[in-house]
Amino acid sequence: QVQLVESGGGLVQAGGSLRLSCVASGSIVSINHMGWYRQGPGAQRELVALSISGGSTKYADSVKGRFTISRDNAKNTVLLQMSSLKPEDTGVYVCYAVIRSSYTLGFPNYWGQGTQVTVSS
Repeated sequence: QVQLVESGGGLVQAGGSLRLSCVASGSIVSINHMGWYRQGPGAQRELVALSISGGSTKYADSVKGRFTISRDNAKNTVLLQMSSLKPEDTGVYVCYAVIRSSYTLGFPNYWGQGTQVTVSS
């Protein structure tokens, strides 16, 4: 089995910073993409940032220049550094990864439980 565990959410004032961390564990053979989605109040889940196998990254337009995604492949970890936070960044941030494990064929999608980020104005 594979698990994704997030940490680092919390309450911050507008203009502040937070760093989210997600660690993948289990019978991992290899990890393809890792990233973060978020779901705001009454909104659909949206991609925030993605670290793509090979080193490239993708960001939502709303977070470009403010958020930075990084990976530590040796530790199966993805980080999201969030700066200049805005109230509209509030939501549940969910870690996402495409992983091949000892028990699966191909690269299934895996999701964490999510961590709450609240930005006050």
